[in-house]
Amino acid sequence: MTSALDARQVLRGASLRVTRPRLAVLETVEALPHADTDSIIAAVRQDLPDVSHQTVYDSLRTLTASGLVRKIQPAGSVARYETRVGDNHHHMVCRACGTVVDVDCAVGETVCLTPSDAHGFQIDEAEVVYWGLCPDCRAPSGTASL
Repeated sequence: MTSALDARQVLRGASLRVTRPRLAVLETVEALPHADTDSIIAAVRQDLPDVSHQTVYDSLRTLTASGLVRKIQPAGSVARYETRVGDNHHHMVCRACGTVVDVDCAVGETVCLTPSDAHGFQIDEAEVVYWGLCPDCRAPSGTASL
């Protein structure tokens, strides 16, 4: 998605009514992958100063339910949102600063991604979160610690 026109088409393609708040939220999540709700609200309010928290929350819920936005919530973290949907990518989270980055796929031996017993489930996704320290927090000048 690269423009407001594209965002309108994406909303219509998901059979959603095109509203200014939905457009603003979708474009913000596209521009700020892995942003939390407060960051999304602040960014949306730059274009729509009178938008309410509830309207942004409702837009995020609608966009997530329609599959246009993915909600992730690493353990101990607030919910974050991204428009990268439709693939089974994973995430890496910095324990110190909370930075989240995408990881395309687990490499090497990935036996743990195949359950020993699927209990009758038809599995379509495996979620993996890698934890560690980002390069900035690992740098000698960083003050972060485990």
